[in-house]
Amino acid sequence: MPAASRANPLDFFTPAQWAALTQRSHWRGLWLVAHFWGVIGLAMWAGTTWPWLLPVMAIVIGTRQLGLFILMHDATHGLLHPNRRLNDFLGTWLCSHSLGRYRPYHLQHHRRVQQDDDPDLGLSAPFPVSRASLQRKLLRDLSGQTFYKQRVRPLWRWRWRPNGYRGAGQRLELEQGTRFIVNNAIGFALFSGLGAGWVWVALWLLPMVCWLPLVTRVRNIAEHALIARSEPDALRQARTTHASWLERALLAPY
Repeated sequence: MPAASRANPLDFFTPAQWAALTQRSHWRGLWLVAHFWGVIGLAMWAGTTWPWLLPVMAIVIGTRQLGLFILMHDATHGLLHPNRRLNDFLGTWLCSHSLGRYRPYHLQHHRRVQQDDDPDLGLSAPFPVSRASLQRKLLRDLSGQTFYKQRVRPLWRWRWRPNGYRGAGQRLELEQGTRFIVNNAIGFALFSGLGAGWVWVALWLLPMVCWLPLVTRVRNIAEHALIARSEPDALRQARTTHASWLERALLAPY
C-alpha cells in the first residue's frame, strides 16, 4: 500500500512564507518546558495551601500531563529546539523517557495516516458513536477504568504472556506501563521523604488516573475522528484545533 498522500507546501505558500513558517525557535521550546513544570509546581503549591482548590488543581495538572506528551510529540519532530541534541535531551529528560521508542512508532503514523496500517488508527476508527456510548467512555475515563486498561493491565498481560507483545504499539504500551510504575514509585518516595506523600497521590497520580485519559480521548477525537480512511487529500487527513485560554488551561494544552 502506498504511503499517505502529501501536500506540496509550495502550492500554498511562497518560498519565503514557507521558510518563515518552518523556522525553529531557539527559545520557545525551552519556555514551554519551563512553563509546564512551573504550572505543575504552582498548582501543587496552591492545592496544598488551599485544600478547597484540590479538585481544580487536579484538573489543571491532568491537563498539563497531556501537555507533557504533546511537548514530547514536538520533540519527536525536532521542534523543541533547532539543536537536535538539546531537542532530544529536553524531550527525553524533561518530557518523557519514551521519546526514543515513540519516534519511529509516531513517524509510521505520519507516513500511513488514516490507512489500514496506521498504528494510531484504533484511536479514531471507533467514531462516530452514539451519545450514550460516548458518555460511557467518558465515565470509564473519569472512574479510572481507562487508566487501568492502558497502564496496569498490559503489565499483567506481559507477566502471563511474555511472548504476546509483537507490534510496536504493544511494546510501547508495555514500556510506558513499566516506566509509569518506576517513575511514580520514585516520585512517591521523594515526596514521602519530605513528609508530603499525599501530595504526589492527590496532585500527580490521581489526575493521571482520572483526568488525563479524558482529555487525551478528546484530543484524539478532535485530531482524526470522522476523517475518511485513505483520504487522498492531504489537507483533510487531520485538523487544526483552536482553543480559548480556558480550554488551553483545562482541556487542550500547548
